[in-house]
Amino acid sequence: MKSSTETGLRLALAGALIAVTALYLHGRGTDAPAPPHKDVTEFPRAVGDWQGGDPLPFTQETLDVLGPGRFLERIYQRPSQPFVDLLLEYFPSQRTHDTIHSPKHCLPGAGWEPVESSVLHLTGPDGRPVPANYYVIANGENREVVLYWYEAHGRVVASDYRAKFYLVWDAMRLNRTDGSMVRVVTPVTGGEDVARAKERAVGFAERVLPMLNAYIPG
Repeated sequence: MKSSTETGLRLALAGALIAVTALYLHGRGTDAPAPPHKDVTEFPRAVGDWQGGDPLPFTQETLDVLGPGRFLERIYQRPSQPFVDLLLEYFPSQRTHDTIHSPKHCLPGAGWEPVESSVLHLTGPDGRPVPANYYVIANGENREVVLYWYEAHGRVVASDYRAKFYLVWDAMRLNRTDGSMVRVVTPVTGGEDVARAKERAVGFAERVLPMLNAYIPG
C-alpha cells in the first residue's frame, strides 16, 4: 500500500503538471496542421472477424465534457463471443481545457471501481511491444476488462503523466497538440473468468492497432 505522503506527493505532482501544461498550451496560440488522415468516425465496421454495429450516440452532456474533437464508439461482436466496445477519441487541438480525459478518472463517476490495474504490452504490427493500461472494474456483481492507451505523432503511451509530458514536448517541437485515446472494454460474463475476458480484449486491441495509422496522424 502507498503511504498517504506518497499519494499526496503524486497528486501534487500531477496537479502541477496539469497546471503547467494548461498555461503553456494557452500561451502558444494555434497549432500547425496535422498530416492528412481519415476521420475516426469512418473507422471500419469489420475488425478481422469482428463485426461492428451502428455507432453509439453521444449525449450532448458527454460531448460538452469531452470538448471539441471527433469521437466514435461502436460495439463489435463475433459468433459465440461476448461483445467488445471500442471508443476512439481524436482531438485536433488540446489547448487550455480541451485535453483528453483519462478513463481512470471517468469510470468511478459512472459507478465503476477498479479492482485490479497494471500496464501490459500488446504486440504491435511490427512485433514490438505497445504499452496499454489494463483494468478490471466492478459495479456490484458486474465485472469488465478495460484497456486504454494514448496515441499521437507515431507514439503510444499508457501513462497519463507521460501523455501530458509529450503533449507539451510536441507542442514545443512540432507546434502540434493533436492526440487521441483508444479504449477497449469487454464484460466478464457468467461462466468465464477474467483471464478469458482479458485474452479477448487483448486480441481485439491487437487487431485494431495496425488500422489506427490511417486515422491518427503521425
